[in-house]
Amino acid sequence: MSNDYDALVLGAGNAGLAAAGAAHAAGQRVMVVEGRDVGGVCPLRGCVPKKVLVAAAQALDVIARAEIHQISVGPAKLDWPGLIERERTFVDGVPEEFEKSLANRGIELVRGRAQFTGPNQIAVGGRRYSGSKIVVATGSTPRSLPIPGAEHLITSDDLLELSSLPESITFVGAGVIAFEFAHVLTRAGARVTLLEVAPRVLPTLDTDAIDWITKVTRDLGVKIETSVSIDRIEKCREGHGIHYRIDGRKTVTSSQLVVNGAGRVADLAGLDLSAAGIALDRGRIELDEYLRSVDNPDVFFAGDAIPGRPQLSPLATYEGNIVGHNLSHAELRAVEYGFQPAAVYTVPALAMVGLSEEAATEAGLDFEVRTNDMREWRSARTYGETAAWAKVILERETGRILGAHLVGHGAEETIHTFALAIEKGIPASEIASRVYAYPTFHADLKFLV
Repeated sequence: MSNDYDALVLGAGNAGLAAAGAAHAAGQRVMVVEGRDVGGVCPLRGCVPKKVLVAAAQALDVIARAEIHQISVGPAKLDWPGLIERERTFVDGVPEEFEKSLANRGIELVRGRAQFTGPNQIAVGGRRYSGSKIVVATGSTPRSLPIPGAEHLITSDDLLELSSLPESITFVGAGVIAFEFAHVLTRAGARVTLLEVAPRVLPTLDTDAIDWITKVTRDLGVKIETSVSIDRIEKCREGHGIHYRIDGRKTVTSSQLVVNGAGRVADLAGLDLSAAGIALDRGRIELDEYLRSVDNPDVFFAGDAIPGRPQLSPLATYEGNIVGHNLSHAELRAVEYGFQPAAVYTVPALAMVGLSEEAATEAGLDFEVRTNDMREWRSARTYGETAAWAKVILERETGRILGAHLVGHGAEETIHTFALAIEKGIPASEIASRVYAYPTFHADLKFLV
């Protein structure tokens, strides 16, 4: 069979599978290249299995607050190996299902890591392939840390396969993944430390929201240190020694496991983009509104493989579908991001959409901020919430909602109402005037705007 294709898709995660499916449905001959399991991070090593652990942490949190409801229970004990076994049931067999789906549609799958050998050519395992169009959807990989002893770091992938719960665990970096795992592991009984090089954790998110989730996390028992400089990580007889400086003071802490918690970056290593005529300028790639490389319009990028974009699986699927359309249609479709809701799945969760207060200020907008601590509201007291906070940013003249930031209080669900309001231009007055089922967290929306 010829090695010439209409479309070569590098990566079989959310973005790659969406692009391949759309191109194939339009009648194109498509080949997908994947060096690991078909399916990508979200269903296999990210959103889905991690949420199983978060659900267990939520159950433990409810049990811990049972006395508020006049329920007497003994200390809850989590069977960690059993939880990991349950988590694996959400993952086992999934790659095979994706592979079968590709095969049933006649989309070819080649195993290995692709490398560009020309503007429209790649090599995989010694064999060469050409494509009229090529999609880079290689996903993300843990950010490398230039620290002596970094070889001792494990990743979030490893955490999802831990057969036993460590007594202590330290995250180097306090990103979203580190925070989420910290809430799970601490409730499971581990001693957790977060070491962050920046002056504050999660620096791209709203300052007040981060202050809240940081306080909640510390109250849980997690140790959080910021403005940290890591000197080295050493393997010891009973674990690891992490040597670091804070305020010029040398400190060492010991931990059974040390995790790279510095987040993930676009996985472009080994692709040799220069062979395709594509420049990687300070880690960035110049794309047009159709997600094509400006340097080589025959190459598209989608999902976490786009450096600097929010790493959200629904966003990757959206971009993959846009690219899939553009691979097979003369009339190209531009990407329109709008306002994507996102959540940090701590317990309680943090959720956000739209502009932060800092971003609204930088944009020169005339706005007002409505902030509410809802812990004493009936809805929050009913469930004994330890955190129930909201900040809503409104354009002063129009009442248009510019952004919303929630902690607790059904945040990861309620945020979608704000996202819809922002996207459709629904003013705060209309949100406030609606009739809601009561008593619910959504019924409190009218008091937040």
